[in-house]
Amino acid sequence: MPGKAFHRTDRVSAQLRRELGALVHAAAREHALPSVSVSDVEVSRDLAHAKVFVTALQPERAREAIKGLKALAPELRHQLARAVKMRHVPELHFHYDESLDRGERIDQLLRDA
Repeated sequence: MPGKAFHRTDRVSAQLRRELGALVHAAAREHALPSVSVSDVEVSRDLAHAKVFVTALQPERAREAIKGLKALAPELRHQLARAVKMRHVPELHFHYDESLDRGERIDQLLRDA
């Protein structure tokens, strides 16, 4: 099909980002983790794995948040399976998204120059 703009992995990534945003926010509150938000989700071509990129409101506590989310990954995957209509829900791998921190650092350097 020429001109097909979106691939299935793009649609799945967008859906997982929406669902995981709410699930991660609730899990962070429930388990007393630092406040985080899902910035992006990248799904492998075979839909078996998903890299979930999160940003923290307190960057200094990001490592703690990622460690907690990695421990909660199986539970979050189970909750995600109930929320989306997919035969196989990807395995979740949480990563800290440093792009916001890098952008802020560049802004600060430009302001100082």
